[in-house]
Amino acid sequence: MSKLVTIYGGSGFVGRYIARRMAKEGWRVRVAVRRPNEAIFVRPYGAVGQVEPVLCNIRDDASVRAAMQGAEAVVNCVGTFDAKGKNNFDAIQHEGAERIARIAADEGVARMVHISAIGADKEAESQYAQTKALGEEGVLEHMPGAVILRPSVIFGSEDGFYNRFASMSRFGPILAIAGGDTRFQPVYVDDVAKAAAMGVTGAVKGGIYELGGPAVATFRALMKEMLGVIRRRKLILNLPFPVAGMMAWGFDLAQTLTLGLFHNSILTRDQVKSLKSDNVVSEDAAGFAELGITPVDAKAILPDYLWRFRPTGQYDAIKESAGNLKA
Repeated sequence: MSKLVTIYGGSGFVGRYIARRMAKEGWRVRVAVRRPNEAIFVRPYGAVGQVEPVLCNIRDDASVRAAMQGAEAVVNCVGTFDAKGKNNFDAIQHEGAERIARIAADEGVARMVHISAIGADKEAESQYAQTKALGEEGVLEHMPGAVILRPSVIFGSEDGFYNRFASMSRFGPILAIAGGDTRFQPVYVDDVAKAAAMGVTGAVKGGIYELGGPAVATFRALMKEMLGVIRRRKLILNLPFPVAGMMAWGFDLAQTLTLGLFHNSILTRDQVKSLKSDNVVSEDAAGFAELGITPVDAKAILPDYLWRFRPTGQYDAIKESAGNLKA
């Protein structure tokens, strides 16, 4: 375990999978997070002392540099959906990403992997997409050999996508969504982690890789598939964008008026803007094929963690089995 990798945001949804993979590869893993006391769960990913959470604020040069000391590679997994506050889009996804790359270059770090997102574009309507693109630009300016991964919507047992809508489906006869005709290409979190690990170890050349799963479907179709997995029948209501925008404006206003006591995790105006564009791999983009990875289909994974949203949870399978018994 002579090699060290620092993973910024390594206790997050994607970061924890990368940390686990790097520990299995025999690397020492430093998980740089704002609240290391809440990231203790990463320690069992490796042998005693192999994986350690450390305090880091990516808005501060000294903090970023301290977490990077002695590292051969760095991974940036830090992202946000907050448009305002100290940890806003620009501070985290643009300036934070560029700061990590700049300091990595100063410290002579050999390799960097940066987690971005499909749709990153400086000309996009969404500020989220704009700052993702600016972050990529800043990373490549200082670490031109960096591996940049652009995943579509990511799924896995801790995701904030399927879990969120499956939870919502438990209440009322209607499941309301915005952008029902927008196309997505869901990608399994551990497949993204595999790609990141290859970037850390130098198994792939630098560049931008767009990562999408084997299936492309509309938001409405994904919700229909999810409802099938959790055995619930709901009317999927696709809100027109003007209506969704008004609702999002109200939620954002409520957050402002309550000084953040109400945090808008329902629907933001920037998310409505993002939902107007398809979230799929570009035709000419490098991706899993170039990495030699066969992506996992969501159908093979969703039942493993969405069963708890079924009407009777784990007992649904028993009821189905009993129903198939012949008298």
